[in-house]
Amino acid sequence: MATESSYYVPDQSRLPIFAALGFGSMAVGAGSWVQGGSPMIFLAGALLMALVLYTWFSTVIGENMAGMNNAQVKRSYVWGMSWFIFSEVMFFACFFGALFYVRTLALPWLGGEGKGVPTNDVLWHGFEATWPLFQTPDQVAHGESAQFIGPEAIIDPWHVPLLNTIILLSSSVTVHFAHTAIKNNNRSGFTRWLGLTWVLGIVFVAFQIAEYHEAYSELGLTLASGIFGTTFFMLTGFHGAHVTLGTIMLFIQWLRGLKGHFKPDDNFGFEASSWYWHFVDVVWVGLFIFVYVLGS
Repeated sequence: MATESSYYVPDQSRLPIFAALGFGSMAVGAGSWVQGGSPMIFLAGALLMALVLYTWFSTVIGENMAGMNNAQVKRSYVWGMSWFIFSEVMFFACFFGALFYVRTLALPWLGGEGKGVPTNDVLWHGFEATWPLFQTPDQVAHGESAQFIGPEAIIDPWHVPLLNTIILLSSSVTVHFAHTAIKNNNRSGFTRWLGLTWVLGIVFVAFQIAEYHEAYSELGLTLASGIFGTTFFMLTGFHGAHVTLGTIMLFIQWLRGLKGHFKPDDNFGFEASSWYWHFVDVVWVGLFIFVYVLGS
């Protein structure tokens, strides 16, 4: 049993309250933004979250450098990061599940399969259940006046998506090399490989921005282009946000490495970031297969 002298209890903090306000503002602001509202609420929430994370991480790093983190606290960090990544797994599982439901169950039913009323003949005469969905049921029923117009084309998986897959898989290798380097007390190798990793993260996000620009400006593929556009942007957009966050985390660890913060047996801040990075890489492989390749 832990004793009072071995169990570290942090000081009271208002940061969780501000974090909740920031996340809530981002959620409300994002919902308003995609409906044509102002992005200011979202940006204000994002700024508040950035300040909270900066303050929180600075506090934790300062406590670690001061030797306040005993073995029990370090175990709590491991469990905390493990549960956080598990929650992210469940988060993406919901969206992959929605994609499976739409393609395997809902879309065939809308196309008239199964028992009962031939839905496509009664409600949307002429609608064909194909994926990707270039012509939505709403478009079949109302023509050009429909609220949801299907895309004219979709992203070719064998160009930018394939390149981004190579980039992310390569970054998993470089972050592993960085981990091996710090374990061997090779600080120059650590900063070199970790620096290359976060640069690859930036390149990935830059290519995704270019892909989104092509989708909106040339392909008619938007959030409003039916269920295909919605699932495409929800899955790839949230993943892109996770890559952005992971890149920031690795950049912070790189700066810490330049300052000599890590030791071969004490580098969990970097390890936690690398776990997160491997997670977003695995999610991308699933996206590439189920959204890009099988969705084309």
